[in-house]
Amino acid sequence: MMRLLARTALAGSAMTLVALAPLSDSPTLSDCANGICTMRMTAPELLAETERLVQARRFDEARPLLAALTQAPELTMETQFLTGYVAAETGDLKGAARAFRAVLRDRPDVTRVRLELARVLMLQGKDAAADHHFRLAQEAADLPPEIARTIRHQRGILRNRRKWHLNVDVGLAPDSNVNNATDARTIDVQFGGGTIPLTLNSEARRRSGVGQVATVSGGVRLRLSDGVAMLIDADGQFVNQRGTAADDISALLAAGPEITTGPNTRVTVQAIASQRWYGGRSATTGGGVRVSVQKDLGTGARAGLQLDTRRIGSGYGKAFGGWQHALYASYERVVHRTMVASLNAFVRRDDLVSKAYSSTEVGGNIGIGGELPWGLNAGLSTGLSRAIFDAPLLLLSPESRKDWRFNARAYLGARSIRLAGFSPSITYTYNGIGSTQSLYRIDRHRVQLGLARYF
Repeated sequence: MMRLLARTALAGSAMTLVALAPLSDSPTLSDCANGICTMRMTAPELLAETERLVQARRFDEARPLLAALTQAPELTMETQFLTGYVAAETGDLKGAARAFRAVLRDRPDVTRVRLELARVLMLQGKDAAADHHFRLAQEAADLPPEIARTIRHQRGILRNRRKWHLNVDVGLAPDSNVNNATDARTIDVQFGGGTIPLTLNSEARRRSGVGQVATVSGGVRLRLSDGVAMLIDADGQFVNQRGTAADDISALLAAGPEITTGPNTRVTVQAIASQRWYGGRSATTGGGVRVSVQKDLGTGARAGLQLDTRRIGSGYGKAFGGWQHALYASYERVVHRTMVASLNAFVRRDDLVSKAYSSTEVGGNIGIGGELPWGLNAGLSTGLSRAIFDAPLLLLSPESRKDWRFNARAYLGARSIRLAGFSPSITYTYNGIGSTQSLYRIDRHRVQLGLARYF
C-alpha cells in the first residue's frame, strides 16, 4: 500500500510534507533530530488525520497534509472535498467552488458536495446557480428531514433576494435552410378550374449558409412588499446571414407583479411588448398580457401554467394582423439526482384578418437534460404538433392547409471550461414540416457552435 511520509515539528503546530515512500509498518515516529521527527502514515491514515484537523478548524495544519494527499490518486475525491471546505471556511470562495466542481465533474451524484457548492455560490451572490444545485440536492432520497427543510428555506431566501439575472450566448450557426423555405422546384397553382406548375425562383427555395447568432436574456426583480415583487424581463435574438434577406431579429419586453400565494406557489401577471424584423422588414409588432402560475411540488418537481394573449400587426400587410393566443402547461422533475426531465403541452391560436393564414395548433414536447461526469452538461428534447388552418389559399389548393410539425434538439456544453467567463457548447436542432401544400414543406438542420455566459 502507498504510504505518505510527513515531517512534523513537535515544538510547534506547523507540518511540512517532504516525500512519498512505500512502507509496511504502522504509523510510528521513526527518527527525531533537532526537534524534527519523521512520521510514517498510510494514505487513509493521513486522510483521517487531515479530517480531524479540519473538524477542529486547524486549517493551517491541514493544508500541508492536503498537499501530500494529492499524491494519492485513490483519494482524489476526498482530497478535493476537504480542499474546497477549507477554502470556503477561510474565505477563498472561488477556490472552494473550483474544488467542489472538480468533485462533481467525476461524481455528480455526491449530494454533500453539491450542497457545499450551493452554499459557496450563494455566498458569492450567484443565486441562480445556487438554486440550481440546491434543487438537484433536494432530490436525494436519503436526505435527512432537517437538511431538506434547510434547503427549502435557503431556496426561499434565494427567490426573495434575487434582483437580476443576465445570460449571453454568441456563436456561429451552419444552417441547411437559412430562409426556412421549401426545397421544391415547382408548385401547382389553381388556374381556370385546373392546375398549372409554377417554377420557384432561388429566393423562394431553400438555401444554406453560416450565420452569426447572438442571444441575450435578462431580468430584474424588485421587491415591493412581503410576497409581492415587480418583474421586468427582456429577451433578444439576432441572426445575421449573408445579405439581408434572411436576417432575423426579435425582441420582447415583459413587466408586471409576481405574487407569492403560498410557500410553493407564485403567480405572475405581465404586460408584454414584442417586435420581430425579418429580412430588414417589420414582420410582427405585438402587445398584450401574459399570466403565469408556477408551483413547486417538492422532491424536485415543478408544474406551471401560462396564458399569453396579444394583438399583432405585420409589415407584410393587414391580412397577417390580428390576435394570437397561447396556453402552455409544463411539468418537470429532477431524476437520477442530476438530470431534469420535462413534459410540455400547448394550444396556440392565430386569429388573423385572413382566414387562410389563421390556424389552431396543438402539440407537446418532452426532454431531459442536466449534468454528466467530466464537467459536461447535456440535453435532448423532441416535439410534435398538428396545425390546421381555417380556410384554403385558393391560389394553391381548394382545401385548407394542414401541417405536421416536428422538432428535435441535442445540446452538449462544458461549463467547466471558461474562456473570459464564457463556456463552449454545441447545439443541433432539426425542424421539419409535413404539409398538405408543397410550398410549406420544410426540412431544416442547424448546428450552433456557441459561447455562453451566465451572470
